[in-house]
Amino acid sequence: MIFIRELEQRILSEGKILPGEVLKVGSFLNQQIDTDLIKSMGDEIARLYEGDNVTKVLTIESSGIAIAFAVGLAMGVPVVFAKKHSSLNVTGNILTSKVYSYTHQQTYDVVVSGDYITGEDTILIVDDFLAKGNALNGLIEIVSQAGAKLAGCAIAIEKGFQGGGDALRAEGIRVESLAIIDRMTDDSLEFRPQ
Repeated sequence: MIFIRELEQRILSEGKILPGEVLKVGSFLNQQIDTDLIKSMGDEIARLYEGDNVTKVLTIESSGIAIAFAVGLAMGVPVVFAKKHSSLNVTGNILTSKVYSYTHQQTYDVVVSGDYITGEDTILIVDDFLAKGNALNGLIEIVSQAGAKLAGCAIAIEKGFQGGGDALRAEGIRVESLAIIDRMTDDSLEFRPQ
């Protein structure tokens, strides 16, 4: 709980609210990375999913990679990331899904090689933000295509007021967010009590 309060304080002190319900936390999370904070996030998420027999962490490029790496390191498991475009080095059995990015206002064909996720895996999906749930739904589809088991999803910052996390929880999917913003205006935000 102490770590969650620290993250909330960083969001309040360094976050910038931009038009369109966008929260910019580039000073510590996804452009400039506070390595101590990311390590603490990884440790906390690993603690939350301890005992779930996670074999791999899955994220989407690019902002989720740092947090996913910290989680994978804390859990001692590999990290796989979905590429936002097909490329010549992703061949063979390809797992794919369409994901609409709220931030970039664009739909991506995300891809993962089937060599990296199999039916033997238990996957923990990790990302930096959760808004409407588009990225998570796309990654969940990839886990399903692989025949892998989904342990759940872990998020640094959830925009609870946009409903994506609650919709996933209503489907029975475990979603653990380190900070949940329940209300955001042009000049303030409020966190969900945890």
